[in-house]
Amino acid sequence: MEPTNVNDPEYYHKVVDCQYACPAHTPVPEYIRLIAAGRYTEAYMVNWESNVFPGVLGRTCDRPCEPACRRGRVEEEPVAICRLKRVAADNKGDIKNLIPKAPAVGNGKKVALIGAGPASLTVARDLAPIGYEIHVFDEQIKGGGMMRSQIPSFRLPEAVLDEEVNNILEMGIHTHFKTYVSSLKEVLDKGYDAVFIGTGAPKGRDLDLPGRQEGAANIHIGIQWLASVAFEHTSKIGKNVIVLGGGNTAMDCCRTSRRLGGENVKVVVRSPFAEMKASPWEKEDAMHEDIPILDNHVPKSFVVEDGRLKGMTFEKVHAVYDDKGKRSLVSTGEPDVFIEADDVLIAIGQENSFPWIERDLGIEFDKWEMPKVNPDTFQSTNPKVFFGGDAALGPKNVITAVAQGHQGAISIDLFCQGQALTNRPAPYTNLVSQKMGIHEWSYDSLVVTDHRFVVAQADKSVTLKDRKKEVELGFNPIEGFKEAQRCLNCDVQTVFTETRCIECDACMDICPTSCITFTVNGEEEDLRTRLMAPALNLEQELLVSGNLPTGRVMVKDEDVCLHCGLCAERCPTSAWDMQKYFYNVTKAHHGCQTAAV
Repeated sequence: MEPTNVNDPEYYHKVVDCQYACPAHTPVPEYIRLIAAGRYTEAYMVNWESNVFPGVLGRTCDRPCEPACRRGRVEEEPVAICRLKRVAADNKGDIKNLIPKAPAVGNGKKVALIGAGPASLTVARDLAPIGYEIHVFDEQIKGGGMMRSQIPSFRLPEAVLDEEVNNILEMGIHTHFKTYVSSLKEVLDKGYDAVFIGTGAPKGRDLDLPGRQEGAANIHIGIQWLASVAFEHTSKIGKNVIVLGGGNTAMDCCRTSRRLGGENVKVVVRSPFAEMKASPWEKEDAMHEDIPILDNHVPKSFVVEDGRLKGMTFEKVHAVYDDKGKRSLVSTGEPDVFIEADDVLIAIGQENSFPWIERDLGIEFDKWEMPKVNPDTFQSTNPKVFFGGDAALGPKNVITAVAQGHQGAISIDLFCQGQALTNRPAPYTNLVSQKMGIHEWSYDSLVVTDHRFVVAQADKSVTLKDRKKEVELGFNPIEGFKEAQRCLNCDVQTVFTETRCIECDACMDICPTSCITFTVNGEEEDLRTRLMAPALNLEQELLVSGNLPTGRVMVKDEDVCLHCGLCAERCPTSAWDMQKYFYNVTKAHHGCQTAAV
């Protein structure tokens, strides 16, 4: 193999598994160390630079970082990265003076943002400080989009959302709330230099089954019903409730139903329990609130008697998989199941809807009526119109919408400056030695077994009576410190300098995971099998040195390294060094960082 190109910023980025897995590439170990040091404001601002909504995401994120966490290779549970984000948000100081404002004199460019959800607000947060005049349009009374209408208050308190939305709007954003945009052509005719569409996926899927029309008064589309509850148009539901669907929206619907009078609430899903799309913790919270989840039940009909909904019938099925792993649901042959219901909530998915976009504006749509969008630049086939969030590539989550908002802002900036959208700024990176003394590091390098801390919850006898009472209490500062100590500092890289190596093999002997090997070079497929411990994760590149004096090479399996620093402590010639790698995706700042960082 050729020596690894460690000058490629993506090489060490991939080693910081949590940051690499985050769509917005938040510097996770960096802010966790700040939390451990009690520097909550700084930790919050490191988050804010990347993910924009630390308080929101510290409660509601889908946590793609956690399955990637290296701690999960030492113990069963990863670091509670998401909940540590909330620790920073809950304990931060005044940040008003750290958030940039729109300059007194702008750059003469105007941008319209349609929809005030996480993607649009991210675009506003990136473009306003560099002189763009930003106008946000939304039919709701406040900003937040689906964060306000779809996430219940018992998971995300309104005060938290208001604070983080207002941090952006107070930059100098022109807001047009309670304004439904009925024509994109009318917006374009107003002379905006660019338009960003972040209207989400506002249409909930329906079920066309017998009895649907007859029972319509008590059959509700889940996302619309949640919005009606959020804006206090709906305040009660029947005693017996069926929620159809296995995603996080279904979990929000069933838990909200319990707070609005549903005494006998059931979730009914077609798939096996293990294959439900809902996050495991969302399912756990629903069951903790005495909501049974009935899997392998396919809905057949709504039962209506004398014009009133009585319940639903279901066919019992089981999953059968072919040799390619494709699943089929096959009837068990048992009699149909009747489940009583006063109300049914349908939460089986969301779709995009663009009736307000005229089809003669140069924006091409595919066969699913989705706009054709470049997945890297988020530009549509009309060069002046950009999409982001669920409106761009279909329903995902808040952190993905934020990531797409950052990239959309870069594209809008390049477009408005007359530059090629492919000329995207490189990430900001830094690599600095952490050596303080002969055997002393500027970070905690001790690797110990320390099980994940559990976030306390308010008593359900209280929370089920008040839909606005937050269930999770969050970590207190002591718990936050202890959980932060579980982080293995994966951004502190093991940097090898081959010209200093005397091939004493001391590092290989002391490595607790046998991830270092000195051996004869070869093709990667062969080399991976000849290491002290075979390198089985093909997605993680190997660290391979150039030829050493004996003709051997040093090969390190980054996948199982614990970043403990023992190799660097043991090395007599400092061929190994522990160096902190900082990686920050560049925003639309013309190369300038905000005062926050």
